[in-house]
This record gives sequence, C-alpha cells and structure tokens, in this order.
Amino acid sequence: MATRPRKPLKDTLPPFDRPDEKDELEEQLEEGLEDSFPGSDPVSVTSTGISGSPRRRKKD
Repeated sequence: MATRPRKPLKDTLPPFDRPDEKDELEEQLEEGLEDSFPGSDPVSVTSTGISGSPRRRKKD
C-alpha cells in the first residue's frame, strides 16, 4: 500500500513558506516602500546663500 506524502505542519515551514505570513510580509514590504518613497531626496533647487571662497585679506 502506497502512502501519501504528509503535508508539513504549519510551524515547521520557514516563515516565507507559510501562506498567511507570506501575505503579511508582502503587506509590510509594500507599506515600507510607500513610506520611503521616493528612494532618494530630490535635488535641491535653492542655493546655500553665499557662494565662492572667502575674501582674501590684504597684506600690509
């Protein structure tokens, strides 16, 4: 008589193989991506006020 392979118990599966936890991880990833969008800061279009090097002192 042939035996069917048993389905592993839920707790023995790695976290990414558990159906309910996979959905939860996917949702957390999506929220994290939305919270951190855009991935980098946009380029600043304003200047810092004073540009160039400091003035040179006159020698006596």
